[in-house]
Amino acid sequence: MIIYRPADFSTTTDANALRKLMNAYATDPMGGNTPISDTILDSLPRLLALRNDTFSIIAWDSHVPVGLANCFVGFSTFAARELVNVHDLVVIKSHRYQGIGKALLAEVEAVAQLRGACKVTLEVLQNNAPARKAYADVGFVPYELAPGAGVAEFWQKKI
Repeated sequence: MIIYRPADFSTTTDANALRKLMNAYATDPMGGNTPISDTILDSLPRLLALRNDTFSIIAWDSHVPVGLANCFVGFSTFAARELVNVHDLVVIKSHRYQGIGKALLAEVEAVAQLRGACKVTLEVLQNNAPARKAYADVGFVPYELAPGAGVAEFWQKKI
C-alpha cells in the first residue's frame, strides 16, 4: 500500500528521499538525462526546509520513497488568491502506471484547497504523452486565457 505524506526535509529520512527522487527525475529522459550534482543534492533539503512558500509530498511504498511532488506557492493577480505550482513531479520507474502520480496530484490539490488557492499549475513536455494523459485524466488542461488567444507556453532564460 502506498502512503502519501507531507515531507519534512529537516529529517534525515525525508532529506534522503528528496535526494534519491530528484536524482531519479533528473536522470530520466523527461528530466534531462543528467544527474544533479552532489553539492546541489546535499543543499536542497536544507534550502527547501527554510522556505515558507513551498511544500512537498512524498509517496512511500513501505519504507521506500517512490514518488514526489515539490510545490511552490505563487499568487494570481487575476484572482487575487494564491496558486500552487507543481514544480517537480516524479514517480520512479518501478512504480509508474499505478496511479501514484495522480494520487500525488490529488494530495497537492487538497493542500491547495486548504490554502484557498485558486488553481494548481504545472508544466509538461510536449513529448511526454503518459504524463499529459495522466494530467488530463485528473482535470488539467492547457492554459488559454480566451478562446483563440492561443495556449500559453513555458519559456525560460537562464541567468
